[in-house]
Amino acid sequence: MKFSFPSIGAWFGLKAAQSPFTVSRDPQRNGMKGTTGFEQRSKMMEYDQPLVWVVLLLMLFGMVMVYSASIALPDSPKYANYKTSHFLVRQAMFIGVSLVVSLLVFRIKIETWQKWAPYLFVGTLILLAMVLIPGVGKGVNGAKRWLSFKVFNLQPSELMKLFIVLYAADYTVRKQEVMHKLTKGFMPMTLAVGVVGLLLLLEPDLGAFGVIVCIAMGILFLGGINGVWFGGIGATLVGIFSLVIVLSPWRRERIFAYLNPWVEENALGKAYQLSHSLIAFGRGELFGVGLGGSVEKLHYLPEAHTDFLLAVIGEELGFAGVLVVVLLFYWLIKHAFEIGRQAIALDLTFAGLVAKGIGIWIGVQTFINMGVNLGLLPTKGLTLPLMSYGGSGVLLNCVGLAILLRIDYENRVLMRGGRL
Repeated sequence: MKFSFPSIGAWFGLKAAQSPFTVSRDPQRNGMKGTTGFEQRSKMMEYDQPLVWVVLLLMLFGMVMVYSASIALPDSPKYANYKTSHFLVRQAMFIGVSLVVSLLVFRIKIETWQKWAPYLFVGTLILLAMVLIPGVGKGVNGAKRWLSFKVFNLQPSELMKLFIVLYAADYTVRKQEVMHKLTKGFMPMTLAVGVVGLLLLLEPDLGAFGVIVCIAMGILFLGGINGVWFGGIGATLVGIFSLVIVLSPWRRERIFAYLNPWVEENALGKAYQLSHSLIAFGRGELFGVGLGGSVEKLHYLPEAHTDFLLAVIGEELGFAGVLVVVLLFYWLIKHAFEIGRQAIALDLTFAGLVAKGIGIWIGVQTFINMGVNLGLLPTKGLTLPLMSYGGSGVLLNCVGLAILLRIDYENRVLMRGGRL
């Protein structure tokens, strides 16, 4: 006789693989005598519960801070028709939809993602091009980055951050034998990223382009690309970014303002957000002024609920609150690389590169957002993953992390001796 109890994973359709270390008390199975009737199973969890809890904690913490940062926005003429809970309700809806989609994504095998990767990449390129079509793309603050579908707005650049991970990983696996060759291995991927960059610069969205370049270059480096070419293309990209800044007057002014934000002209102009972000951190000191007590969110700090959410956290919860956020993201990124290393050790190269690519994506975007908020980097419109207000960002972050969770699950199945 054998008794079994359903685990949490069973509710999501997970099937535990038979452990090679199982010891049966059933005499008809292996001749062992006994009357207890129980079977000893591996104690390994069916899925990565700490990863799930950290992601949920970041999203729920972010939702609370989005509410705090946006509660005074209806006092402004721009948001006069909104309720004080407007952004809270929408962010809760975004999170709810993202979790449902993530459960569905988790059910998809990694080998299926590998087959789809080139098609998803090309499809997203088409969406990026559609954004630039007059009457199709939706513009906000002078930038065309969204496609409007009435019920929601889709930002194709967020899709590209995920699908460049899948495409670069698949490309590296397919071209593994020629990755050391310039024309057959390196140049095709460079041209693909160049097309993406051109479309993003036309929107313009230099921040998203920077994140996507870092993802692609990081995966190519991990995949074994020639070090000399990697260094050469890195230097070339630095030159391209510098040239873009030099040739763009408003970007050049933003750099000069970043270098000296406290000059009156800069503080009231290009460095307005930066100066008020630094004031918010200064007011927060060690433990903050208390949840809901921020002054900077009262129409002093623009986009406090999106790009500058960390500044509100710093003001209301102080250094302690910011440190908690930094440590949670550090654990998440480190864990993604650990899952990737385990997958590569199990000869799942594509899965391993995808896991590390997701870690690079979350890590680079988090670093840029935090750097901008703290004045370490020039002001750039990038949200804080999982936490800032926004539907496309939260949804794609959750989809990426659901794929990471699936990679870890498949690792565990193989380590138990099961089959995928």
